[in-house]
Amino acid sequence: MKLKSLKFTLLLTALIVAFISCKDDDEPNVTFEIRDRAEQQIADKDSLLDYLSSNYYNSSLFESGTNHRIGDIVITELMEGETVPDGSTLLIDAVETHFTTYLETDYEYYILRLNQGGGESPKFTDQVRVRYEGFLEDTGNIFDAIATPEDLPLQGLGFSGSAIRGWQLILPEFNTASDFVNEPDGITNYNDYGLGVMFVPSGLAYFATTRPNIPAYSNLIFKFELLQYQEEDHDNDGIPTYMEDYNGNLDVNDDDTDEDGSPDYIDLDDDGDGVLTMFEDIDGDGDPTNDIGANGIPKYLDPEETESNQEDS
Repeated sequence: MKLKSLKFTLLLTALIVAFISCKDDDEPNVTFEIRDRAEQQIADKDSLLDYLSSNYYNSSLFESGTNHRIGDIVITELMEGETVPDGSTLLIDAVETHFTTYLETDYEYYILRLNQGGGESPKFTDQVRVRYEGFLEDTGNIFDAIATPEDLPLQGLGFSGSAIRGWQLILPEFNTASDFVNEPDGITNYNDYGLGVMFVPSGLAYFATTRPNIPAYSNLIFKFELLQYQEEDHDNDGIPTYMEDYNGNLDVNDDDTDEDGSPDYIDLDDDGDGVLTMFEDIDGDGDPTNDIGANGIPKYLDPEETESNQEDS
């Protein structure tokens, strides 16, 4: 019995080794090389411009009225030999071209502005209420659509949960609704809201990262309605998050006054002086930015200024 057991064990081991060897041969290691951003942007720009030059939209519909919906926006490919129909406009003749530098790369992106909106503009760090539809530039496949108004953060905590760079750049170019009415059936109707289409290169979207139904290096197109926004103060220190972008590069994650590894917008003590930023609002007006110290800068950014509005409590 021992000999048979030993033979069985040896046979089983041999089979396992053979299986592993075959598996290694059949499934070689696959390496993924990240593309150069500048080179990818050249390709993305060419692809987007080709799309804008070969697709038109139903422009006459938007010549009057301010409450059109994303479902009203119809983009159609111009087939070879066709001319643009009356009442329509080639996208390349209607979009705005915008420029930005992101991660040391120069980008172009494009906006079709259908209605500016009659309210106020959000900042790149705020929360927005939107309806939208997103689809791939190369295939036209819809990868996401929100028909019921949804609240989304343009800036999450750290890099987690933040919207793509394209959204942070483009939505603040529009205004929210001028007003809204809460109907008895629970539906909220918005008036004169921002309406448009954004054409975003992959470098201002997910670049090399894949998402459900979004391959790597995908140019994205979004139809959107900007309905409302809420100003964000992520650490509740009395300073709106957008104001903590001290170097003005539209990135609050690299502004760290006391260099403690926690960006100011999520740091309760921005200058590391032991006094919470919210307590350096000496005049008690809810705004620490106007409490200027002896060195000519706000007290909450000066570690030499340790006066607190809590000292007499």
